[in-house]
Amino acid sequence: MDSYVRVDQDGPVATITLDRPDRLNAMGDAMDTQFWAALEDVNSRPDVRVIVWRGEGRAFSAGRDVNDLGVRSPGVSDFQYIAEGSRRTRELLIPPKLPIVVAIQGWCIGGSFERTLLCDLRIAADDAQFRLPELVHGLIPDSGGTARLFQMCGHGVVTDLVMTARAMDAQEALRLGVVSRVVPRDRLDEEAMSIAGVIAAMPPLAVQLHRQVVSSLGTATVDASFHEELLAQMLVYRSEDFAEFKAARAAKRAPKYRGT
Repeated sequence: MDSYVRVDQDGPVATITLDRPDRLNAMGDAMDTQFWAALEDVNSRPDVRVIVWRGEGRAFSAGRDVNDLGVRSPGVSDFQYIAEGSRRTRELLIPPKLPIVVAIQGWCIGGSFERTLLCDLRIAADDAQFRLPELVHGLIPDSGGTARLFQMCGHGVVTDLVMTARAMDAQEALRLGVVSRVVPRDRLDEEAMSIAGVIAAMPPLAVQLHRQVVSSLGTATVDASFHEELLAQMLVYRSEDFAEFKAARAAKRAPKYRGT
């Protein structure tokens, strides 16, 4: 199996890098499995206090690999497929076991964007752009991030991003509190590592307790949203509209949706 995710450690800081730059770090099934394994590995290291999550190349991540959309192994139901992805997210990101600083450049799209929203801090390069284009592909966002985005920005912003699939640039993301800092592209990794180093030097018990306090303010809502997203996505996968989306894409024509 090709390696799409790598882990490096420098003292108390571990770096998880998405390393599929030729596909803009689009998350296919194999890459997804490797990402969760990397996160579990880092979480198990007793000397790690902070994680930096980054992407190699021009983009942080173009989201879900469209080649894997709706693809199932034989005998795997829609429920099993969606529930497994939700299980890993809930186990490892709601909340993360360790503080995670995300360094974002270029495109940050779909489920990858949603996962970053579940992390502690997001630092953006000045060329970063964020999108939630699931409706364009006949689906809905289902990685828990829209609940966190709702908490950050409110109903209007979430609705705008999801229902128009427009891009949000780094300055808008900073203004809305989606990211906490915007830096020049060539300083992104340096800034993320600097922040991680500051956090790692703090008293770990105090850091943990602060994170628990912040988590208690909104995590229950985010966790509850997974159940609704799972049920809604199951209905979408079985709908005539989603079948029409796939047929239209295969035939390279405009879809004719009926709302069924």
